[in-house]
Amino acid sequence: MGPKRNSKKVISTSKVKVEHTDDSSNIDTTSIASSDIQSIVDEGLGLEAEEQTEVDQIEEKLKDAIDLTTQKSQQGRVSALKTLCNFLSLKYLPYFVFDRRMTLQDCAERALKKGKCAEQQEGGKLASLLCFQMGPTLDTETLYKDMRSLFLTLINDTSLGIGAREQCCYTLSILCFVASHNLEEIEDIMKALSNVFKQKLPSDSPQLSALHSAALASWSLLYTLLPSKRVYDSAEANVTMLLKLLESGDVDLRITAGEAIALVYEGARDFDDEFTLANDSEDKNTGDLESELCNMLKSLATDSQKFRAKKDRRQQRSSFRDVLRAVEEGDTPDVHIKFGTEVLVLDSWSRKKQYDAICQVLGSGMNLHLAENEFLRDIFDLGPPMLVGGVTTKVSKSERHAMNMANFKSRSIARQKNRDKRVAAF
Repeated sequence: MGPKRNSKKVISTSKVKVEHTDDSSNIDTTSIASSDIQSIVDEGLGLEAEEQTEVDQIEEKLKDAIDLTTQKSQQGRVSALKTLCNFLSLKYLPYFVFDRRMTLQDCAERALKKGKCAEQQEGGKLASLLCFQMGPTLDTETLYKDMRSLFLTLINDTSLGIGAREQCCYTLSILCFVASHNLEEIEDIMKALSNVFKQKLPSDSPQLSALHSAALASWSLLYTLLPSKRVYDSAEANVTMLLKLLESGDVDLRITAGEAIALVYEGARDFDDEFTLANDSEDKNTGDLESELCNMLKSLATDSQKFRAKKDRRQQRSSFRDVLRAVEEGDTPDVHIKFGTEVLVLDSWSRKKQYDAICQVLGSGMNLHLAENEFLRDIFDLGPPMLVGGVTTKVSKSERHAMNMANFKSRSIARQKNRDKRVAAF
């Protein structure tokens, strides 16, 4: 908080000892210093008030957007929902959301039940954002229980737009990730998601490939919640399932499947350090599966087929080199993400998958939420926010001005004392 306007002045020109009229410039300098300090104080207070005004303005815009989600125009409703989603992804506003959680939930449900593809996509995204704003609370559990069956219905509804089903996969996994504590329930959601990406893909359907990739990424997010014993016991079946997806014509689906395989191996090795499919079973077919997997990963890690786009080939080779090392040597990612004055280290496939899934929802607001959102900081072991009260870890303008003012004050006092001594000695 900025200094009070009526606080005691730092320097009083009447207390400066001047014995020679030739040194009258000292009086001017002192007067200017006092004036500059006061101007910095005024500016700091003004910036603080300006920041508070900005929050008030955002909340007013959010209230208006909530009202506009019920208008007759479909385009207008989509625009209002986008406004809500943009603000909730770029700002951490838990108190605003808690005060209007039922209203915002109604906005999301209405869009999903009555809207068309674009409106359903925004409604699904809004539900995800509510989870990250509220964190793992009873209200989030209520949101999940109320909407779970709706999302399960929507992801399997082939009459829906592909984009809407894709968003519903992401949102269902986010809701379950944040709010569910029941292992059987988590596995049921995973089964529903796997039923989507296990369906046979037409060779010329990039939109369906995107849906399958979304379902697989969502499945992978929930996979990070499974105990290592469950992962170990189901490793062979899951690798068999994922191996088929490595043959997909879509680069994103191939990469997502490769990272899911790395996730399986990492989880199984948490239970048994020496885990490999070949060593885990006496069945010859299991050994063949391990060999087939490694050959496939090596092929994808060195793929140079010209019919693939150059960017796709480069992205694929980079990803599958990492996956191959994860399978053969047990290597883990080593990704450092800087935000503000902090660094987030992604040192496991599980943590990387969680980060990617949350980024899918928060987008460019990820860094701000990492700095301020207690739930996200808890997920990634970042500890409590560096500053209390929802203030970003990055120093605000008013705080910078307050610090500059304090430094200016101390320098001015020191300089004035030196001036006084010089004048007296003269």
